[in-house]
Amino acid sequence: MAASPSTARALNDRLALRLLQEEGPLTAPQLKRLTGLSRPTVADLVERLTAAGLVRVVGEAGEQRRGPNAKLYGIVAERAHLAALDVRTEGVRVTVSDLLGRVLTEAAVPIGGDTGTGPAVEQAVALVERAVKEAGADRLHTVGIGAPGLIDPAAGELRDTTKLPEWHRRLVAALQERLPEARVTVENETNLAALAEQREGVARDRDTFVLLWLGGGTGAAVVLDGVLRRGASGGTGEIGFLPVPGTHSLPSATDCGGGFHSLAGAQAVELLAAEHGLTAEAGPEELSAATLVRAALGPDSAPGAGFLDALADRVAIGVASVAAVLDPGCVVLGGEVGQAGGEALAHRVEERIRRMSPLETEVRASALGGGAVLRGALLTARDRAQDELFAPPER
Repeated sequence: MAASPSTARALNDRLALRLLQEEGPLTAPQLKRLTGLSRPTVADLVERLTAAGLVRVVGEAGEQRRGPNAKLYGIVAERAHLAALDVRTEGVRVTVSDLLGRVLTEAAVPIGGDTGTGPAVEQAVALVERAVKEAGADRLHTVGIGAPGLIDPAAGELRDTTKLPEWHRRLVAALQERLPEARVTVENETNLAALAEQREGVARDRDTFVLLWLGGGTGAAVVLDGVLRRGASGGTGEIGFLPVPGTHSLPSATDCGGGFHSLAGAQAVELLAAEHGLTAEAGPEELSAATLVRAALGPDSAPGAGFLDALADRVAIGVASVAAVLDPGCVVLGGEVGQAGGEALAHRVEERIRRMSPLETEVRASALGGGAVLRGALLTARDRAQDELFAPPER
């Protein structure tokens, strides 16, 4: 059945907006060529989008022939402002952007482990409010949050996970209360990192891959046929609980100690480095572990090669397990430690996988590292805002 005129107009408008978002400002003839629509149809949609406040003239194309077709049309980026949060056990980072995802301001606040739930939530919310003010935004349209732990796939909320601060769960409700006009969403940090690597990082050419997060903790995100897989309870990729050889116990339902986390988590990386004579100044676990890995890559680090080999042995256990079950063909080593290890660590792990598994598995180093969570949260917020703003009006 043919689409109604109103539906056809809505689809054309959405197509044009997506092209303007992806390609940047375009002229009417360029929109005509890219959409395949007729000249009158393009003229009508440009008029509609301009009247709706979504598109405006941003300049001229520099063509010799002057006139309406030489005008460059672009999305009104300040039509909506977005915020992305990376919530960690030791603090929060926030980014505020416009509708096109251009970063306007960034900020962070440390939150100590002895900070009470109420004060911790207040610090985090106040940080967001200050960032919004510094960005010159009147209000936020969408807030995307990346946090450790399990996300309930039905409710879209953080589950009560043992050992994670209570203020993590309270933060979402507090933001919604203080920013009542904003749409607030929360997603597992590793899933967001995978989204960022798929859209802007080293997995742009892969429809199927696994991101192995190596930071303060360990986790994995699974993308199959271009779709992020969460599992029945939102727990796909909880690789920290994977029972593996080389530990002194088994993990439990409430503690991943004894699982893969005990081999490749930041604290385990620090202990392994100490065994090889490498030490780092005290700081956040994931950053200290990453510093040690980078130090091991230095030309003056005699014990570095042995440490990297031992670390690759451990990481390969997790990668081989993932490959045996999912056969993704590609595993990205993400997080601060994965990025710090770079190609040197990725090459070592891939070399070991060739010996351990008959399944061909390429191992790549993250291009975004710890920053992937914040970037993924921003991409998610932008997608949601654009889906709503670019959607056809209800009739």
